[in-house]
Order: sequence, then structure tokens, then C-alpha cells
Amino acid sequence: MSRVSQAQATENRRRAVAAASQLFRERGANGISVAELMSSIGLTTGGFYKQFSSKDALVAEAIEVAFGDLDRLLAGFDSMHEDHDASRRALVDFYLSAEHRDEPGTGCPTAGFAGDVAREPAAGGVRATYAVGVERFAEWMAADGDDGLPVVASLVGAILLARATAGTELSERILESTHKALASDG
Repeated sequence: MSRVSQAQATENRRRAVAAASQLFRERGANGISVAELMSSIGLTTGGFYKQFSSKDALVAEAIEVAFGDLDRLLAGFDSMHEDHDASRRALVDFYLSAEHRDEPGTGCPTAGFAGDVAREPAAGGVRATYAVGVERFAEWMAADGDDGLPVVASLVGAILLARATAGTELSERILESTHKALASDG
């Protein structure tokens, strides 16, 4: 057996975390095994245990990476629009779209990891990592002296319900009515 170089090991870890970030949002952390995850990037299960102490450690890292992706997306909205209010409106338009609903693997980690994190121990690292990401998202969404949490809760609740009812007329109504309600608030 040949040893993997440090650079290759680092790249393998990055690929595993990126794949986990997407697959966990699509199927849930318990919806994919370590073997399936590693196979999806062409590596063995043994390689996983050389990189991560546990699946929970990978979940926490995948959440952190996903929120980093969200931070970059939000910065992109800010760079594309004349002011932060316009950026927030554009984000709401995107968030409550069929495109976002239908692509959970690349969608918002706040919604994508909510179910899994809710089942984690309150004192665990997974929950703490998730909470930091949610707070950053809410801070970005904050306007007019509020903390952004009501808007984030509305967005996440709507996208979760729309995904759960996808393929029905109700899913479209959830997206449209939430968009209308949020537009009338600001």
C-alpha cells in the first residue's frame, strides 16, 4: 500500500467535507452512511477514519463549510446590489423560489441541517456550530432595528414546508404567500 501525501490527505478531507455538506443537506446526516459518502468521492471507509474522529465531527465541519458558502453567497448579493436593503430583497426572492426549493443540496444550510441539528444533544459541537451560522445569517438579514430572526425563521419555515409539499399546489402557495407577507413587512 502506498501512503498518501500530506497534500493529498488535505485534499481528500476537503472533498469529503464538501460532499458531506451537500449530501447531508439533500438526504440528512442519517440518510447517508460513511461508506456511501466516501464512495461518492472515490475513497474508502478507512480513509474516513484517518481524517475524522467520528461522523459527528464531520457533520459539524460540513455545517461550518456550508455556512461559509452562505456567507459568500450573501456577500455576493451585497456586491451585486446598490444597497443592503436591495440585497435582502433579492435574497428573499431567491430563497423563496422553486429553484432553491428543488436544490436542497446546494441550498441554505439553515434549512438543510435544521432537522438533523434539532435531534443533536443541546451541549454538542454540532448544535453550537449551527447556532453560530444561524446568528450570522440573521445579522445579515437584520433591518430597521430588528435582529433578523423573524425573517430567517419565516424563510426557513417556508422553504422546509415547501420542500415537504413539493409537487403539490400547496408548495407553490407556501412560497408565494410567504414572499408576499415578507414583502409587505418591509
